[in-house]
Amino acid sequence: MEMSERELRRAEVLASVVAGRLTMTAAAGLMGITRRQAHRLARQFTEHGAAGLRHRARGRPSNRGLGPHVRQMAIAYVTENYRDFGPTLASQMLLERHGLRVSRETLRTWMREEGLWLSRKQRRQLHQPRLRRDHFGELVQIDGSEHRWFEDRGPRCTLIVFIDDATSRLVALRFVPSESVFAYFETLKSYLISHGRPLAFYSDKHSIFRVSKAQAQGGQGMTQFGRALSELGIEILCANSSQAKGRVERVNRTLQDRLVKELRLEGISTLEAANAYLPAFVARFNERFAVAPARSEDWHRPLEHAPAHLDTILAWREQRYVTQHLALSYDRKRIILDETPLSVGLAGKYVETYEFPDGRLEVRWQGIALPYRMFDKDQRVTQAAIVENKRLSEALSWVKARQDELRPVRPKTNSQAGGYAARRRGRRGPISFVDRYIAAKNAHATASAGAAAIVEVSAAPAEAP
Repeated sequence: MEMSERELRRAEVLASVVAGRLTMTAAAGLMGITRRQAHRLARQFTEHGAAGLRHRARGRPSNRGLGPHVRQMAIAYVTENYRDFGPTLASQMLLERHGLRVSRETLRTWMREEGLWLSRKQRRQLHQPRLRRDHFGELVQIDGSEHRWFEDRGPRCTLIVFIDDATSRLVALRFVPSESVFAYFETLKSYLISHGRPLAFYSDKHSIFRVSKAQAQGGQGMTQFGRALSELGIEILCANSSQAKGRVERVNRTLQDRLVKELRLEGISTLEAANAYLPAFVARFNERFAVAPARSEDWHRPLEHAPAHLDTILAWREQRYVTQHLALSYDRKRIILDETPLSVGLAGKYVETYEFPDGRLEVRWQGIALPYRMFDKDQRVTQAAIVENKRLSEALSWVKARQDELRPVRPKTNSQAGGYAARRRGRRGPISFVDRYIAAKNAHATASAGAAAIVEVSAAPAEAP
């Protein structure tokens, strides 16, 4: 005989009542029920013993339970049509398409028992931990963290983070409007000047670091950032998951807490002021959180390029075809080369364009810069423009600023679009006798008022000189 803990406790109290050790009032207080209910339970206990205190519905099917045929139908429909659906969506489909009403939690239980649904905990993947690298400069994890770094004091922006895998040292930080190739070029330049060339970078599979379509017809099979690292002799590795580069992901969360609060205390709300504050913050952060590498050798290699050559490497470089009119297209702009002894012979050939992070654009042929004129300088985000998710905030801010500058244009009606122009409003048709009489009377009254004013002026005495 199965009994709950509450029923066993009541049986013990009622046994004391029957034995005369407790009064009915005291027993009701101990059981937390009314005295009338205590008398009823005492009669059940006296007639049937402890079994009389059991709930009558225990062991019986619920009166509100769904029959086995409903479960069979629901599982059949889910197995056939909604095997990859979640319980919530599957219950909606059963009601809308099959008229079968089953609550999502009931369906969840049935699907779990049939092996059609796994809980979030069961679906969780366990990632094998990865040990740190042994040497400083052996592997540097890089990432961009978009966040409200200035809270409500400024717009959203992105923090480019370079962290050494062996020591957890922040080796480069930079605030930028959005995550882009030029943002990484500027951060990489400061890192190379400060530390030298590392062995490899470790990043996610963003299109900045990895070509999405390996079989693309154009290009060299690598991105602009990958091309620059190749010329510098640095390897780029892409992680298959966020957990694989967990060191930079965890430091992003730490910075979103500590750095945001320090920027608030300093009253910083602009990118320029924040970038000027970062060196002092990085020094304090590394002093507190950096660890010693397993081996003392520094694997950074010296930078063997002059600053001018480094700027050429860290530029967006593309090849463009020169037409017979010495013209080429670049980024929705038309570039016309000036006629020089060198440029005249470039018709039908390819030249190389260099776009630098500071906005400069150069057209070169075999390393020689060519003079040019540019048309359509004003760039804008056109309708249906392709904007990456990590640049969306910057693009929307640019669009809003341009729209605020534009004067609103009143839309034309269909008639105006077809060339219709409204004529001056006037009376149409012949003038009636009544209208002529009223017009003549008004004209006579006006003339009479003017004549009376003239007579009044002439009758007034002249003023003494």
